[in-house]
Amino acid sequence: MPEVGAHSAQRPSPRRSPDRRFPRLKAKAAMESVMTITNVKLLRLAGLCALLGGVCYVLVGIFHPANVPASVTATRWAIVHILACATSFLGLLGLAGLYARQAIKFGWLGLVGFLMLSLWLVFIMGFSFVEAFILPHLATVTPAFVVGWMGMFNGDPSPVDLGVLPALWTLTGPLYIGGGVLFGIATFRARILPRGAAVLLALGTALAPVASLLPLTVQPKILIPTGLALAWLGYALMVERQKPSADLNDRPVKAAI
Repeated sequence: MPEVGAHSAQRPSPRRSPDRRFPRLKAKAAMESVMTITNVKLLRLAGLCALLGGVCYVLVGIFHPANVPASVTATRWAIVHILACATSFLGLLGLAGLYARQAIKFGWLGLVGFLMLSLWLVFIMGFSFVEAFILPHLATVTPAFVVGWMGMFNGDPSPVDLGVLPALWTLTGPLYIGGGVLFGIATFRARILPRGAAVLLALGTALAPVASLLPLTVQPKILIPTGLALAWLGYALMVERQKPSADLNDRPVKAAI
């Protein structure tokens, strides 16, 4: 007579469908995959913004006329400062992506540099907007205001009271230099984005005081290295090959310029 235990032991156990057993785990994995892919696309878009912002800044450095009242009514003046507005807007978006890409390895040094550069871009956007759309109309109505405005850049005394504007413009200098140097050093140490671009950013912003020793027509050319560095970093972030499952802060970027 066969044993009951033997028959029961040979009976195959019913298999459960893995889809029914782990529905939450699969849904969570799918959601994480979608979020990672979305983050990669956002970083690439931020890289494009940084690239375009850097190109605009280079064009500003190349074509910016001398900071004299006679330049204000020229079409070239308006175009250059519209490009400066674009630099500020695109630069803010691009800088956010550059920081996000390196956030884990950036530390406090990079965070301070990021905040300083972002604040500088906000101030520059305001000044550039006035220079592009308001100052040309004031040149014929209140030329004394234009003379005073140019005095902020050239160090000449202003015939009118500009209120807090000279103080704000003076503040942009330390924000630009300190923010660029700190952001460049942090990028160099992080070893994620090209280190050459980090060095160029730090040196480009550190050279800003040299502009005061140059003729008025040559002073804007000092902006070109910073624009090239921003475009280089943006290009590296945009073309980086990123796998959705990879940790974005653990792999260096290899990009040539």
